[in-house]
Amino acid sequence: MDKYINTPITEETTKDLHSGDMVYITGSIYVARDAAHKRMMEALDSGKELPIDIKDATIYYMGPSPAREGRPIGSAGPTTASRMDKYAPRLLDLGEKAMIGKGKRTKEVIDAIIRNKAVYFAAVGGAGALLSKCITASEVICYDDLGAEAIRKITVENFPAIVVVDREGNNLYETAIAKYRTE
Repeated sequence: MDKYINTPITEETTKDLHSGDMVYITGSIYVARDAAHKRMMEALDSGKELPIDIKDATIYYMGPSPAREGRPIGSAGPTTASRMDKYAPRLLDLGEKAMIGKGKRTKEVIDAIIRNKAVYFAAVGGAGALLSKCITASEVICYDDLGAEAIRKITVENFPAIVVVDREGNNLYETAIAKYRTE
């Protein structure tokens, strides 16, 4: 079922999202990859505040290519989510509500999704040029020295994603395989 949702994504939003749903996201989301996640953990470990408001935040695991003239961002395809699995449970426990990436997640991340009534979306890998057309604004928020891995705040309009793991822990990667085997 197609659903149109706006950020911030809250518990109220996630209760209506189910594994396999196609969603179109509009609003502001953060972009962060490995190096930015590592730096956020270092900040937390040293007793500092996060550089972003994590409550009800959505983080897109993506490192954009340089923007072409007249565009806010270059190609914007998803990064493999498992690279953030060692950081995700802590951010979810701090209030993050959604992640966008590609690929499977660990049991620890899925447990944190369930515990925090969050959601994991997948974006289509290899479609970065098309996905970038849904991004209307982009600005570096912090960690500028990380280049493409700096934390950005982007504005998206009808950004397409698929609910992979819903707040109940239903996992499309598992249910789709099981369904395929029975057919």
